Amino acid sequence: MDYGKLLSGLTAQAAVSGYEKAAADYLCGMFREYCDSVEVDSFYNVIGIKRGEGPRPRKVMVSAHMDEIGFLVKSIDDKGFIRVAAVGGIDSRILPAQEVVIHGKRDICGVFGARPPHLLDSEQAKKAVKLKDMFIDAGMEAEEIRKCVSIGDMVTFEATSVRLCDVNHSSKSVDNRCGTASLIGTMHEMSGLKHRDDVYFVCTVQEEVKLAGAAIASYNINPDIAVVMDACHGDMPDGPRDETHKLGKGPAVGMGPNFHRESVSMVMDTADEENIPNQLDVEPGHSGTEAWAIQVSRCGIPTVLLSIPVRYMHTPVETVSLEDIRNTARL
Repeated sequence: MDYGKLLSGLTAQAAVSGYEKAAADYLCGMFREYCDSVEVDSFYNVIGIKRGEGPRPRKVMVSAHMDEIGFLVKSIDDKGFIRVAAVGGIDSRILPAQEVVIHGKRDICGVFGARPPHLLDSEQAKKAVKLKDMFIDAGMEAEEIRKCVSIGDMVTFEATSVRLCDVNHSSKSVDNRCGTASLIGTMHEMSGLKHRDDVYFVCTVQEEVKLAGAAIASYNINPDIAVVMDACHGDMPDGPRDETHKLGKGPAVGMGPNFHRESVSMVMDTADEENIPNQLDVEPGHSGTEAWAIQVSRCGIPTVLLSIPVRYMHTPVETVSLEDIRNTARL
């Protein structure tokens, strides 16, 4: 499987939390290639089932969220400048001069503008610009832009995929399209295998805003065990070593009270047997992933987390190793 091509296609999709319908339609086509049945629920979680051959098959849920951080149009002033509200965790320091796409009746390119340093006094120059003080400039007059852009429309970072030294991939929404790519890779890895239990592959929605999709899907499916594929922080200069993981060294397996110890041990044993590189990710509390919601769904679901190291998370240049995506799918 060409994970670079797969990830480029996935990151090109626009799916700000709560606005995932188009991405769900895109993923349905991929799911149908591998799954016995595919459905989309009322919140646009995509659920594909590969039926097992056992006499009393259990349910194994494998999930990865497809939504991304982004913005919603909040207002359009009389000169056509657009103010937005953030959806998900966005650091306003990265926004000035960023290219974006406004998804109205048609897609419109724009840029985040802010007053240049020449026009700031000494006190203003010391402070990071807040989102409320920034605007999007689409180069259009107010009357023209209001014909195709409405309050509440989705805005995403421009989707530009860059291959770094042919092994790493950089783009917007790598968190968590890398996990989505691994989920599809898992389907591909399983396509020639016989298995006893039913496997439910789920691309969930609204993870960036309170883990809503995972809570809904896991309650409805009620699996016997769940495996979550998500992103964790990759290594970078001056990054804390105990909170980051190296790119190219395999997925980070979650360890802590959020995760089922026996299942984690099984995953680690499998990695050793199959010579799959992996790392350990100690999470003493909230993992920041949908594993947190799935674990306590219904009467409790044994949950495992496989995290793919991603550098520069929640920016338009999130960077991942394609080998880590492949090895997560293998594991």
